[in-house]
Amino acid sequence: MSPRQMKLGLFLWATGHHIAAWRHPKAHVTAGIDIGHYIQLARTAEAAKLDMIFCEDAAGLREANVGIASQTSRSIGFEPISLLSAIAVQTGRIGLVSTASTSYNEPYGLARTFASLDQLSGGRAGWNLVTSASNIEAANFGSMGLRSHADRYERAREFAAVVAGLWRGAGSGGLNHDGQSFSVRDALDLPRSPQGAPVMVQAGASEDGKDLAARTADVVFSAAQTFEEAKAFYDDVKGRLAAYGRTSGDVKIMPGVAPVVAATEPEARAKHEELQELIPDEVGLSIRQLARHFAGARGHWRIVGTPAQIADELQARFEGGAADGFNVMPSWFPGELDAFCALVVPELQRRGLFRTEYEGRTLREHLGLKGPASAA
Repeated sequence: MSPRQMKLGLFLWATGHHIAAWRHPKAHVTAGIDIGHYIQLARTAEAAKLDMIFCEDAAGLREANVGIASQTSRSIGFEPISLLSAIAVQTGRIGLVSTASTSYNEPYGLARTFASLDQLSGGRAGWNLVTSASNIEAANFGSMGLRSHADRYERAREFAAVVAGLWRGAGSGGLNHDGQSFSVRDALDLPRSPQGAPVMVQAGASEDGKDLAARTADVVFSAAQTFEEAKAFYDDVKGRLAAYGRTSGDVKIMPGVAPVVAATEPEARAKHEELQELIPDEVGLSIRQLARHFAGARGHWRIVGTPAQIADELQARFEGGAADGFNVMPSWFPGELDAFCALVVPELQRRGLFRTEYEGRTLREHLGLKGPASAA
């Protein structure tokens, strides 16, 4: 049996994850609406044999103050499932994961959309389930206000169960679901894809979120600054699996990481400081060193250093039982993605920690996940 290897995803984010990425002199300022830009990023990630690309989404602006929103690294962008459908025909192996909310969608429509992406891509689709906690989003759907946390998760549990049922029984009979929030009769008008069903992804850090992930998720994205935080989250989620008849290998936990890499440590630190100095006054008002630290990676783990130093840090968390892999969040595109793929990936491969070729064609095969059970 081959040794355990880490999984790597690429978190797409227009110009990059650093809050001032759009101001970098080599950044592509209109990246959010340039399909060629996204195809290039996906192909770079695929050439490096990464498991997946991931697009987050929100059904509204991320900042109520439009002036501030316009000064951040993502103020415009495509609806992600449409974007991934376009990328699907320009790539052949890499997984395609998108966020979609259980609060502002219906199960049948969402299941059909992701099943279509799964078919179009030959079994490479994944759904990142979110419940949406923003009042800005709620206001865009004629809502009387944001549902309570408990109500959102109660809806999400039923929503996820209905979607999974539709995917399991795609093309065979009806679902005949009658629940508290949804009634669904028909089966999907699509056969199962080569991977059986899209991969289920979640990122909730609350007790309800971790419990829902243990119940339904194949992949869990997380944020942790320290090894201790990452290890505690990893053990917590993995420890919940047995209650749902699942084992540790059924779920891959992939914390976010924002690497800044160069051939030497001084070069890497200079690259990072250049970005820090670009934080706009409108965004960085009263920002001090700690706040600037979080602005640089949006609250995720940041590593600055040489390929060996970054590989050391990733290896320590991976082998220390704090991660099954990582969701890579380059500071700016395409430069930091190019650097990670050219410098860090080969170092991980040299250490036997990451693949040199894809093991299969579907996202489940990349992740080492078993297929979903068939409908009874």
